Amino acid sequence: MRILSYLLVYRRFLLIVLTPLLLLPLPLIIKTKEAECAYTLFVVAIFWLTEALPLAVSALLPAFMFPLFGIMESKEVASAYFKDFHLLLIGVICLATSIEKWNFHKRVALRMVMLVGVNPAWLTLGFMVSCAFLSMWLSNTSAAAMVMPIVEAVAQQIIRAEGEADALEMSCSNGSINPALELDENIGECESGDWKEKQVNGYDNDVGSIVCTIEKENEKEKEQQNVPPDETGTKSREDKNSGIFKVMCLCVAYSATIGGLTTITGTSTNLIFAEHFNTRYPACQCINFGSWFILSIPITVIILLLSWVWLQWLFLGFDFKNMFKCGKTKTAREEASAQVIQEEYKKLGPMSYPEIVTLVLFILMTLLWFTREPGFIPGWSSLFPKYKGYATDSTTALVIGLLFFIIPAKTFSRTSNGENTAFGYTPLITWKEFQSCMPWEIAILVGGGFALADGCEVSKLSEWVASKLTPLGSLPLWLIILISCLIVTSVTEVASNPATITIFLPILAPLAEAIHVNPLFILIPATLCTSFAFLLPVANPANAIVFSYGHLTVMDMVKAGLGINIIGVAVVMLAIMTWIVPIFNLYTYPSWAPNIASANSTGL
Repeated sequence: MRILSYLLVYRRFLLIVLTPLLLLPLPLIIKTKEAECAYTLFVVAIFWLTEALPLAVSALLPAFMFPLFGIMESKEVASAYFKDFHLLLIGVICLATSIEKWNFHKRVALRMVMLVGVNPAWLTLGFMVSCAFLSMWLSNTSAAAMVMPIVEAVAQQIIRAEGEADALEMSCSNGSINPALELDENIGECESGDWKEKQVNGYDNDVGSIVCTIEKENEKEKEQQNVPPDETGTKSREDKNSGIFKVMCLCVAYSATIGGLTTITGTSTNLIFAEHFNTRYPACQCINFGSWFILSIPITVIILLLSWVWLQWLFLGFDFKNMFKCGKTKTAREEASAQVIQEEYKKLGPMSYPEIVTLVLFILMTLLWFTREPGFIPGWSSLFPKYKGYATDSTTALVIGLLFFIIPAKTFSRTSNGENTAFGYTPLITWKEFQSCMPWEIAILVGGGFALADGCEVSKLSEWVASKLTPLGSLPLWLIILISCLIVTSVTEVASNPATITIFLPILAPLAEAIHVNPLFILIPATLCTSFAFLLPVANPANAIVFSYGHLTVMDMVKAGLGINIIGVAVVMLAIMTWIVPIFNLYTYPSWAPNIASANSTGL
């Protein structure tokens, strides 16, 4: 037993040591660059999945393993750790820092709760729809980074309101009502001590009567269950609060990815597919903004709704009867929670000058992103025809982000004598505040994914995978599509989405030509499934941003992501075999594709 206890204590250390040793025969026996790259990929993937090492530390392993194996030079690997994405993240975090510093996210959060209600299920659906719509036009990372602070604040407010109702409930049971309960304003992990403040809530007789009603309801339940009053519901309430945080965090990460499927410009994988397809088949003019939107919008809506149901059932339970009951009256606890939230919103007062500036810059950044290359009309990037492709979303993010360090946080104030009083110059955010909010771990995580992707291409591991997929031609078409989707979905969990689609497009297009099948039949579902990186925090930047808030474990994301992966692949398979077929006439081999003499043995 003592040995087992030691093994349990040092299990992470043993995993760190034994994983590379047990996999070491792979590069020693095969002695090829492909095997050496696969060895690095397996070690990093296992460490990411088990969290034996910190995630960012595991992401640094390719930085020294690739040079030692002779796959890539050290300076080449280092360049993979800082890409255009990191500049985009810096600009967005500047905006997020200002939003949280000036409590603008709290204003939006409280207003949203007041409009939708405190029911977590409907609130989660509202967030998913909003984030997915935003992700159609912005990058998935930008959508997640912007919405997550608001979601964090909403969850905090709901839980804090319920806590206030519990406190009043205890006061009522003791025969008194506390008229001045303090609320702790620790919202969002980016706020420093200087941004925190204590506020006082007042409650009138109506609130007291509501809480007394709550107490009576709870006493009846406790009497029926024969459970001591002080021990009833404490653990279940903690579990529910934890579930609320998990559901709301995951809904942001997943809806940001799902929404990006809808438009050609919604995610980088769609753009890479369109560029690759139009280059390989220039005679085909069938892939454009409109056709892609028509085929993908039903997929997005179905996956979004099913994902919402899955997350609710997994973490909170799904009570259809109460959620969809017409004319349902609010419980006393819901009324008390709603009233606390209304009181909190009133204490915010009118919008301040920094809040207004932050809102204007947010809208400006969104408009610039949307109008850069919208796809259906010329964007502002067309004003620079000589430098086409030079400006990206990160360009806009950095320009707006720098303005937060320039625009003063305070204006002149007019005294009673009519004179203007000048304050000391302080920008909207400072570098110290930005550093406290900047998730440097995410930058390293994503950089590690880029490094692995580059290593797979340089070592020819992707070509080796392509050679192993050739026998798929003898299988039925639906099975070929399913296997392709599953392989792509699995690979994209440990490699970046752009790298995955870049590796597999040159593999699957010749495969479709060889078996005499419309290339779109295989390329469209593979492209969609490349975005299904839901399992791990490092699978895509949106997951990493949400994971950095600290409410989720890796197993939480694996458990939820596995279900959504299955939902996504199933919906894509349904779409490619039904409504997408007439859009592109998929059952007919097109004239724009090379006519390779080969018998069709796909078993349509």
